[in-house]
Amino acid sequence: MAMTGLPENLTIRPEVEVDNPASTDLLSRVLAQIHLTGDHVYSRALAPEGRLDLEAEAAHVCIVTQGALRIEGEESGPVVIDEGDLVMLPRGAGDLRLTASGGPATMVLCRFRFDPDSLRGMVSALPGCIHIRRAEGAGWLEGIVHFLMLEAGDIQPGAALMVSRLIDLVVIRTLRSWVHQGPASGWLGGLADVRIANALKAIHERPMQRWSIETLAAIAGMSRSSFCERFTALVGRSPLRYHNEWRLALARDLLSKRDARVGEIGFSIGYESEAAFSRAYKALFGHSPRVDYRLSIRG
Repeated sequence: MAMTGLPENLTIRPEVEVDNPASTDLLSRVLAQIHLTGDHVYSRALAPEGRLDLEAEAAHVCIVTQGALRIEGEESGPVVIDEGDLVMLPRGAGDLRLTASGGPATMVLCRFRFDPDSLRGMVSALPGCIHIRRAEGAGWLEGIVHFLMLEAGDIQPGAALMVSRLIDLVVIRTLRSWVHQGPASGWLGGLADVRIANALKAIHERPMQRWSIETLAAIAGMSRSSFCERFTALVGRSPLRYHNEWRLALARDLLSKRDARVGEIGFSIGYESEAAFSRAYKALFGHSPRVDYRLSIRG
């Protein structure tokens, strides 16, 4: 794809082409590394102006089935979630205030938690509130709500696992729909920018390569300074920091498979010594790789 003539200024909205192969394939790669556990699906009815109280630390998806829900406390101002709309709160409700707007409201809620060691930077880079309108979720929202409510009331063996898998599907579909709205923010915003997506794709396909800013900028078809500025603004991480966190996330998965020792895994992802690998691993995950290695052995 020719890269000439594209805007360099960050104040100009980047070209959005989320259907290009680099973006769609990369979205699958990244989402596969973000592990979550869904544990509860339930419905809730609110009286006019009634408040919806959610567990502050847990992430939630809320699908309004009747009426409207008003969310206050967002930096961008109040948000109204109309009937048929979905809102995802990746970092929990926190200090947000959620109330029925203009009358009674009913909704379906999914509670889940991201694995705290699963690409934490990417999860924290998500906005506090992701809003998918009914028109944008047409074709999948109504169907998934039907299945969620069927499983929520099912006490047969395997029901808990089914609920968790359905919530996983809802979260992934929500993020994918949000990317297609464009422009997204955080690392998903990087997928919506053709040039940054090409650099991200290279990092994900060749994580063990010793990348330099110059090489990645050339892949993106940008100058070094413009590439660094745009990548950091959209992804929330500098290119080399993102690359390092991705390598360490892959290393964590390797440790869980018990196929190699700590030092061997460190070498396999490009670290010259086990000590350097251990320092980087502990800085990101808060504990040494040997902790996860021992857990995998016991498991």
